[in-house]
Amino acid sequence: MANGKVGTTNWFQKKVTDPLLSIIRRGAEPNQLAFSAALGLTLGVFPICGVTVFLCGVAIALLGPLCHAPTVMLANFIATPIELSLVVPFLRFGEAITGGSHFPLTSDALKKVFTGQASHEVILSIAHALLGWLAASPIILGILFIVLLPCFKILVHKFSSVPSSPKKPLHPHSETKLKVRAI
Repeated sequence: MANGKVGTTNWFQKKVTDPLLSIIRRGAEPNQLAFSAALGLTLGVFPICGVTVFLCGVAIALLGPLCHAPTVMLANFIATPIELSLVVPFLRFGEAITGGSHFPLTSDALKKVFTGQASHEVILSIAHALLGWLAASPIILGILFIVLLPCFKILVHKFSSVPSSPKKPLHPHSETKLKVRAI
């Protein structure tokens, strides 16, 4: 049993802890890291498996410098096991929003989805799950950002190897004087 714990610990350190520390040591801002992690986790629980990497790529392309791409992708990777556990809650939430009928989750319905013989009810249940995620995702994103921001502030302060530099020049006109002298 101890050998299994060591293997799991090594895997977690290699796949999660080491990449996170590498990201922090490169000097990213805590706000950007918290937003990116919250975004990656929120997109990572999208109720259709296999689509989350594409969604994260689109979000990174659209948001550009507002998000930190490696953090978004790492959070998406971390969210993978959570994704499967939230499909049913998103489905039920979507049904509650629309007032739709309760879709019975049976092995027969799952077979129809995997074999491509999905009936109208299965397609409607997928739409309900998407609606449930769409309605919950802004709340999930906001809560995760609020929770993760203090965590990343502590982590950046503790592990960052890049010294924090002031955002503004020390003298407000020093940058202007340098440009005038260069001309």
